[in-house]
Amino acid sequence: MATTLFLSTSLFHTFFLTKPLSSPPSPTNTHSHCLNATKMAASEITEKVEMGANEGKKIFVAGATGSTGKRIVQQLLDKGFTVKAGVRDLEKAKSTLPQNPGLQLVKVDVTEGSTKLAEAIGDDSEAVICATGFKPSFDLFAPWKIDNFGTVNLVDACGKSRVNRFVLISSILVNGAAMGQLLNPAYIFLNVFGLTLVAKLQAEKYIRKSGINYTIIRPGGLKNDPPKGNIVMEPEDTLTEGSISRDQVAEVAVEALLHPQSSYKVVEIVARPEAPKRSFEDLFGSIKQH
Repeated sequence: MATTLFLSTSLFHTFFLTKPLSSPPSPTNTHSHCLNATKMAASEITEKVEMGANEGKKIFVAGATGSTGKRIVQQLLDKGFTVKAGVRDLEKAKSTLPQNPGLQLVKVDVTEGSTKLAEAIGDDSEAVICATGFKPSFDLFAPWKIDNFGTVNLVDACGKSRVNRFVLISSILVNGAAMGQLLNPAYIFLNVFGLTLVAKLQAEKYIRKSGINYTIIRPGGLKNDPPKGNIVMEPEDTLTEGSISRDQVAEVAVEALLHPQSSYKVVEIVARPEAPKRSFEDLFGSIKQH
């Protein structure tokens, strides 16, 4: 309350007390400035309420040191969640992830089976976000080890840990063959390294049959740059091209935990400069549930 009062007071001083006495603000400008001040104050209150509501809720993030995973960790912490980061390299995690009392590092490998994963997830996690991904190599089985079997292990581990919320970062074009996109350059390229998209699709099918409350997020080409444009969300097997900032992918993953409209859905996302800005309630609500 004190912070909000200070914000409103500061805005009053900025908009009114700095004006020359010979040029009093018009009623229209005064009304506009007051509205802006009210909106900013309300936004701050809403943010604090959200953080308070998330306090104490622990989320397990697999692939937490990856380019998208570390963004998910940061945004979860920003929202007031406690985070348990599943990582393979603790030293890398210490230098990559933020120093935060709400962050716990756990050494784990998704390829080592569901029992060890269940121990890492524990009985204190409320949801799991999977942001794992293999690194291109000459091992053509790598995509299946990570993107298929690793994801399946995580889902099975959730069952053993009694966690019933799962968010997966997948990719557009995973079902490219059924979409008639076999000659799409992106589909060809992404499958060069051991049929990556096919591996992801099989993992998706397993999730959907498992009974767990899921949200599968299929982003377009991932960009490390800051967001350029607003998020466009479409049903599964719709998008064949487009890109999106990893920051926005992380945002969608975190927001999926906050909006029940995201449950049991597969969503595809890209960013477009000309797209209108929509609320996440509206975005998730526009996609049919499975």
